[in-house]
Amino acid sequence: MQHDAAAKLYFGRSVFPSYLDYAFAGLVDGEVVGRAFAVPFAFGVDDRNELPGGGWDQVIRWAHEDRTAGRKPTTMSALEIAFLPKARGGGNALAMLDALKACAKGSGFAELFAPVRPSQKHLRPRIPMRDYIDLKRDDGLPIDAWLRTHVRVGGQIIKIAPCSMTIVGTLAEWSRWTGALFERSGEEEVAGALVPVLVSVEQNYAAYVEPNVWVRHPL
Repeated sequence: MQHDAAAKLYFGRSVFPSYLDYAFAGLVDGEVVGRAFAVPFAFGVDDRNELPGGGWDQVIRWAHEDRTAGRKPTTMSALEIAFLPKARGGGNALAMLDALKACAKGSGFAELFAPVRPSQKHLRPRIPMRDYIDLKRDDGLPIDAWLRTHVRVGGQIIKIAPCSMTIVGTLAEWSRWTGALFERSGEEEVAGALVPVLVSVEQNYAAYVEPNVWVRHPL
C-alpha cells in the first residue's frame, strides 16, 4: 500500500506538514501504538457534486488541488486509522474515529467522510464489493467488523468507490513488494489485498485497483 502514487501528495516530506492539524497519534502508556490521518477538501464546488469513484486517491488529489489554488475546504475525509497488532480491538479504533470526527466538527464541517477499507474483505477477494457490503449478520449490521463499527455510530454507507486506490508496477517491483512470483497473466491473489491483482506477463506489469466504501458521518 506504500506504493500508491497519490499518497505522495499527502505524505510527501514537503506536503505533510500542511496537514498536521488532521493527523493524530494513539498512545498507550506513552507508547505510540496507532495513527489516524484525514484531509480537508472542497466539496460541492465546480464538478464535485458526488463523492468520487476514485475514492482515497481522488480525495487526496482534490485536497492537493485546493491547497495549490488556495480554495477553502468545506468538509473532511478520513484517510487511515491503523494500529499495531497489540493495540487492535478494545475500542481503540472507535476512539481514533471519534478524534477525527471531533476534528471535523471543530473545523466547522457538517460531516466527516471516509473511503472505508473493509477489514475482512481480503478474506473474500473474489466477491464483488457490492455483494460483500450486502452481507449482514442476524442483527442487520454488516458482517465486516470495520464497516460495522462505522454503521453502529451513525455512519451512512453512501456508495462504492470502485477504483479508490490504484497501484501499478513492473512484475519485478511487485515481486519485491510482496515476495510473490508473478509468472502468468490473469488475476493473482495477494495476501491482504481486497481484490486480485491484474497481471500481464506480456506487458511486464501488474495493477491493483482496490475498491473502498464511502461512508458519511453526520456531525
